[in-house]
Amino acid sequence: MNFVNTCSFAGVRPAMADLPWPPIQVEKGNPGIAQLLKIDCCGAVSELTAITQYVNNEGRLSGNKCEMARTIIGIAMAEMMHLQKLGELICLLGGNLDYTARQRNGRPRMWTPEYVVYADSVKEILLSNVEAERAAIAQYEQHIQKISDPHVNAVLQRIITDEEYHIMILDTLLRGL
Repeated sequence: MNFVNTCSFAGVRPAMADLPWPPIQVEKGNPGIAQLLKIDCCGAVSELTAITQYVNNEGRLSGNKCEMARTIIGIAMAEMMHLQKLGELICLLGGNLDYTARQRNGRPRMWTPEYVVYADSVKEILLSNVEAERAAIAQYEQHIQKISDPHVNAVLQRIITDEEYHIMILDTLLRGL
């Protein structure tokens, strides 16, 4: 017996706030800020983790929850934009975009799929994504407090706006269950 997934992703757009992006620029090179942004880029709570988790979710949902899967992949697309913006900033700051982030012990660790939450039910999928978005917002807010570059902070604040929008979307999907 053949199984065919008929869920189409044609026309799906990134789920982002309808706001312009601040210019991607920095006051000056700063490897310390680059290291903080690498955590946002590819740490346990990061854009790379979010992208991977959302793409995994989409694959699990597209067979029987097509509209939800389309929404989830739209969020993943927005997270890809965030990853791209962070990568540009890291390079401008003089950092190396190698998908490693320093851990609390100071040692670098390469991104791993162990960071992804592999939830089983639709409700668990949505709840784990809400939790991940909230953790990302908290981490960005902590990093903004540590970063003195207003250009970098403007980009991080813009990303937070999208993450808050994602929580609103996910909450709406949860209420529809």
